[in-house]
Amino acid sequence: MSEVYKIRIKKGDTVMIRSGKYKGKTGKVLATHPALNKVTVEGINVVKRHRKPTTINPQGGIIELTKPIWVSKVGVVDPVAKKPSRVGYKLSDKGGKTRVLKSNGKELK
Repeated sequence: MSEVYKIRIKKGDTVMIRSGKYKGKTGKVLATHPALNKVTVEGINVVKRHRKPTTINPQGGIIELTKPIWVSKVGVVDPVAKKPSRVGYKLSDKGGKTRVLKSNGKELK
């Protein structure tokens, strides 16, 4: 039985890579994968795969794929400080829940 993780980063967020080969690079989140605890970031972890010719792709060849990376390696970019920040939640007086940056307490969209 696979565990589904609570990912605080959403599709469309601008994130910065905190560690690894792509440390310091920024990109937009294309997809989240809660079952894998990973996110796919535009332009990060791009790999080349050799494909044989098929009916869908009769020519075959080398294609580039964007692979997911661990969510713990990314942080949402703080627009003021231009640095990655962790994400928390804040409850409003009306009972709503909003995402906030841990570094300065500013709300995310």
